Amino acid sequence: MLTSDDVARLAALARIELSDEELAHLAPQMSLIVDSVAGLADAIGPDIPPTSHAVPMTNVMRDDVIEVVDPDFLALVQAGAPSWEDGRFRVPRILEDEA
Repeated sequence: MLTSDDVARLAALARIELSDEELAHLAPQMSLIVDSVAGLADAIGPDIPPTSHAVPMTNVMRDDVIEVVDPDFLALVQAGAPSWEDGRFRVPRILEDEA
């Protein structure tokens, strides 16, 4: 059984602010969800393989292959870039280093 403190911890991890009334209301509901999921594990026998989808799926993405169509393409890209360094776009830093 999840307690209000357990739900408060989960809410803090998800950065969700909940009142004491909301915590008290959600604790039994979340306990029911956790118990239901645990019950599924009991219902599934060892002869049923774990799956992520009900039907087989295959990856339809192509291989990541770079094809240079225009040999001057890199020069065109560099000419349009505001700043270029070591074969890459140079952009301003938007994130600060975390200590």
